[in-house]
Amino acid sequence: MNKYEVMVIVKPAEEEATNAVIEKVEALIARVGGTVEKVDRWGKRRLAYAVKKFTDGFYVLVNFEADPAEIKEIDRVLKINDDVLRHLIVKHDA
Repeated sequence: MNKYEVMVIVKPAEEEATNAVIEKVEALIARVGGTVEKVDRWGKRRLAYAVKKFTDGFYVLVNFEADPAEIKEIDRVLKINDDVLRHLIVKHDA
């Protein structure tokens, strides 16, 4: 298994809704056989440009381990989640 990090920008909403989205991301990683190592909540920040008519977003950085074949599934699910404005998955070089 390789180490990855995913940066997720969530729609600015109530704290409960934001926590629910973060829990969904953690559950998704666990469902595909990965393990979450660290969740770093950066908080609400202004976006450089409007994304889906939002000017602010809640930034979350998740470090995890997963099988390389499962990254496409994680990417696919994050793309169709309406609460996720943007995301980026990057592989850590050991």
